[in-house]
Amino acid sequence: MLATDANAGSHPHLETWADNERMRHVPSLAWIVEKLDVDLRHRIEALVPALDESTTRALCRALDRLADLGRHTRTNGHAPNELGARIAWALDHTVSNVKSIDANLFGRRFPMQTHERSKAEPLYAALLVVIEQVKALETAAPR
Repeated sequence: MLATDANAGSHPHLETWADNERMRHVPSLAWIVEKLDVDLRHRIEALVPALDESTTRALCRALDRLADLGRHTRTNGHAPNELGARIAWALDHTVSNVKSIDANLFGRRFPMQTHERSKAEPLYAALLVVIEQVKALETAAPR
């Protein structure tokens, strides 16, 4: 094969990201956004009056970790210092970052030749941490 041949730029054994199948153990991005924006938002807003400073900070840290994994671009926004407003800001920030992810490519594994890991698995793991944090707060909260 010569470098001037029509097929010189593509190799039949190289994978492309868009052609790789979706990972079955990672849910769709639409489900993750709905879980965050509807279910977890409702549960967190119900918990806010019963949270103390340490549990609020732990929940915000979990949400910030999820927001960082979903971040596509750098933002200049800073979280408010007041803890009550901090939870609402962290939740809104996380939802907007996750919504900015390309749903077509989310959940697909990277091509083998790139030696990269998919960002979907750590993002889903961070979502599971947030879900477990909210469950723990619900069981600890007085009724």
